[in-house]
Amino acid sequence: MEDVKRKLQEEVAALENELRIELPKEILKARAHGDLSENAEYHAAKERQAYVNARLGQLKARLRDLSMTDMSKIPHDRVGLGSTVVVLDTAKDEHIRYKLVTSEDVDVAKGLISTSSPIGRGLLGKQVGDSVKIQIPGGIREMEIIELTTIHQAGAVPE
Repeated sequence: MEDVKRKLQEEVAALENELRIELPKEILKARAHGDLSENAEYHAAKERQAYVNARLGQLKARLRDLSMTDMSKIPHDRVGLGSTVVVLDTAKDEHIRYKLVTSEDVDVAKGLISTSSPIGRGLLGKQVGDSVKIQIPGGIREMEIIELTTIHQAGAVPE
């Protein structure tokens, strides 16, 4: 979770620099060209300024949300944020390993799925031995939880 916060803070810092230093210079330079109604550089800089402002708002809201995540509410014996789960896909008779992560860390090819994805939501709160039926875009998948390592057991969170 600290990596996610660090990445978000780095993006916030870069966007704040752009908003406060680079874009004002571009806007001043574009204004010097005269008539603003037909000035493409001016309009592009103003559009970028609006985008950067909106993105900064999104990032700061996400950082607030992350800072309010109460690790004590993540279960020690059930699937939750940060859990690594090995499931048996009963239709394919194969074991699949997933790690439930925040939306910023998703990498499906590496088995990193969001807690808000269909599979992530279907696994949340389950224990070893539980079977779940999960509605995904391709139909319903039935999975049995074979192994579970929670964020607490992985040593990622101090007790």
